[in-house]
Order: sequence, then structure tokens, then C-alpha cells
Amino acid sequence: MKVDTGHQVRAFAPGHVTGIFAPATEARDPRGRGSRGAGLVLEVGATAIASYRPGGPRRVRVVSDTRGPVPISSEAARRLAPASGTTTVHLTHGLPVGQGFGMSAAGATATALAVARLGGRSRAEAIETAHLADLFGGGGLGGVAAILGGGLELRDVPGVPPWGWIDHVPVGSSLLVVVTGPPIPSPRVLGDPKLLARIALAAEDLDDLLEAPDLERFLDASERFTDRVRLAPRDLETTLRSLRRRGAWAAQAMFGRSLFAVPRSRRARSGIVEWLLARGLRAVELRPARAGARVGRPQPF
Repeated sequence: MKVDTGHQVRAFAPGHVTGIFAPATEARDPRGRGSRGAGLVLEVGATAIASYRPGGPRRVRVVSDTRGPVPISSEAARRLAPASGTTTVHLTHGLPVGQGFGMSAAGATATALAVARLGGRSRAEAIETAHLADLFGGGGLGGVAAILGGGLELRDVPGVPPWGWIDHVPVGSSLLVVVTGPPIPSPRVLGDPKLLARIALAAEDLDDLLEAPDLERFLDASERFTDRVRLAPRDLETTLRSLRRRGAWAAQAMFGRSLFAVPRSRRARSGIVEWLLARGLRAVELRPARAGARVGRPQPF
């Protein structure tokens, strides 16, 4: 294996909000586990810059802009780094971690792509490694598969390709994302069998959406899924109902104390932003990504 010691390698992976999903973890091969579902891939995500210094024992370091450790991204780097020398990754997140914006999957994917390119490994190996790190690290069920393309993503078969099958539909409308409180740890949710069973039942609209996908059908299904699964804390639930009354589709970003909303009109958008600000909640407007995870800088818009 030829290790690139001549320069740094930069990789970017977009964030993502899940609107509806059904766990699918029965496959014998973990590369075929994850979830069926749908979500929006975001223009903002995680960026990893990897570098290598030859000589000495094997050392792998992931330096992040978060306050705490990033075990999922660190595991991806450890599995892909060269057998000797020092591999260093500087990882930055464009959205809050632990709020349902897919930052664990984005961080792991960006890290894996950068370290894999540095060590001469394939993109496919990097994606598989990121998926397994996210899956076994409790980060999510299918987040890596979701961000391999842009727009509205539709996970029809669980897992990463070629085990999984994901379609991507371009989306022009922007969306608002809002954080209403502290994070909800994904492992707590993903480790509860009764809760996972409830989530599967709540996803009854998924097959119809996958057969005839478009943005409005996705937003309608996401609202119903949020209401059926009952994971939103009371204050978030109250905010969602208020936004819907004011002319927006609004759903919980799974699994955060956060939401995503798409105003039904320009007039509704202005009123919604003002209403949120009056309650101390800041809305950030994001566009759907036009492309998925890749080596290089984020694609300009």
C-alpha cells in the first residue's frame, strides 16, 4: 500500500435530517444492516483534513472542534490508517452534534474518505468502514448510506451499496432547522428494543412514499411519523404544533431536540422566523445538498 506523504487530504460529508425510517438490523452481514427510510441531505456537514508523518510506531489522532471525544470518527480513522507512522485528522462539524443532523455519520464518512485516500485505499472500503463504525458505535441506522448523494434521499434497501439501495431526488426548496434544547443521545434510543418496535410501527407511510416520492409527500409523512413515534419532548412538540398552525410543515429531526421545517409560502416563512425569534429560538436556513460525500471541498452553490 502506498501512503501519500506529500500533502493533506481533505474530505467533506454532508449533514442529514431523517424524516421517517424503519429499523432493519436483521441481515447477517452488518454492511446490509441499517434502516429503510427517507430524509433530506444538507449543504452543511463535516470536513476532515488528514495528514501522515512516516516513521515510528503507529499513532492515530483525531482532533475535533467538539468539546468531547468523537469515538465513531476515531474508530473509522483507526481502522483505515497505515500500519506505522502518525496519522492525524482535523475534524470540524458545521452543525451541532447529537441533535439529529447526522453529524456522527458525516464525521465518520469524511474521516474515512480522507484517511483512505491518504493510505491508498478505495472509496468503497472507506464507506463500509464509516458505516460499520456508525452502526456499532450507536450513531445511527443508515446515516452513512443516506449521505452518499444529495437532495431527498430514499433508502429502499438497508445498508451501504452494494448491499443497500438508495435513491436521490433533487430538491430546490430550502428548509429551516431549529435546536430547542440539549441533545438526545442516540445510543439510548437505538438500544431500546421496545422503542425500535414502536418506531417500525410508526413508519407505516414509508412504502407509499418510496413508491411515489416527492418533497410534499415526504414532509407529510415526516409529520405523521413524528406524531406517531412520540419521541419529541413536550417543548419541542408544542413548537412543532405552533409552526404547523403558522403555515409550515414541521417535524422532529431524529433523534434531536431539534426540528426541520419547510414554510408553505414566503409570507409564512417571515412570520415563522419572527415567531421563533420572539421565543428565543434561532432558525437557520439551509439548502439541500446537490452532491454527497466526497474527497475535496464542499461543492459551491
